[in-house]
Amino acid sequence: MLEQTRQDATSPWHVGELAMQRSVGVAERMDGPGRNFVRKAMPEQHRAFFPMLPFVVLGAVDAKGDVWATVRAERPGFMASPEPEILEVRLPRDAADPADAGMEDGDAIAMLGVQLETRRRNRLNGVIHRTDAGAFQVRVGQSFGNCPQYIQLRSSAFVRDPDMSTTMPSIHSGQLDDRARRVIAGADTFFVASYVDRDNGERQVDVSHRGGNAGFVHIGADGVLTIPDFPGNRFFNTLGNFLVNPKAGLVFIGFESGDMLQMTGKVEVLLDSPEIATFQRAERLWRFTPEEIVLRPDALPLRWSLHSNL
Repeated sequence: MLEQTRQDATSPWHVGELAMQRSVGVAERMDGPGRNFVRKAMPEQHRAFFPMLPFVVLGAVDAKGDVWATVRAERPGFMASPEPEILEVRLPRDAADPADAGMEDGDAIAMLGVQLETRRRNRLNGVIHRTDAGAFQVRVGQSFGNCPQYIQLRSSAFVRDPDMSTTMPSIHSGQLDDRARRVIAGADTFFVASYVDRDNGERQVDVSHRGGNAGFVHIGADGVLTIPDFPGNRFFNTLGNFLVNPKAGLVFIGFESGDMLQMTGKVEVLLDSPEIATFQRAERLWRFTPEEIVLRPDALPLRWSLHSNL
């Protein structure tokens, strides 16, 4: 499935993304959108969008090669784009965040800006140039928008100064406890980070939104998560990464509590399984086996209010 042709070498998609596109017969159709919409610089609307946001979703890879997803919040204006190829980010280092270890100078990073009250979202990935412990720049590798599907409408408000850290300690574990299971079982949203190392030596990290009705993620008795993959834009950034490098980082937010549940582990993609039919609207499934789990109570200074159901 992962064989590369000469034509693939000029494609905007890597071998895993192409394999996923071919599995549903859309590889030719997605070539044009890839060249037109996956850019090496941010368009003006994206440059104006990121500074409006009170939080950003990040994907990063630590020194062990484990990938983590995280959410970081600050007052709007903590991100700015002085030029189309650059996004400046003012965020302090956070030793409690396992993703922070992958945010050194020269590290690859992924960013997802999502405005839950409008369902608008834009993605980019690139390389960090760290200026100091309180800020860094990202030189854009890829920038593109996403459709608003499966995003629950929510509004947010700060409950404390975002520069004030919680006093509640993180809880580290190798398996899901009852509290973590409750977070996942009630979730209608999570974010997933993944990455590949391209043939040219560049590391490409991605972070993406996943949503559905509350409880759409199935938790097995063994702690393995089964996640449905619903119809989408056919870019297959996440699942394409999984085919090449079966690692993932997941983060679930407690929207009413500010808690964050972060996990890193292994992935298996199921393209053809009788189990797919048991998940309404699912086109395929993927399984996630957590290997390291960090529950961070009150980690976020934001709280969200739900507007409506899908």
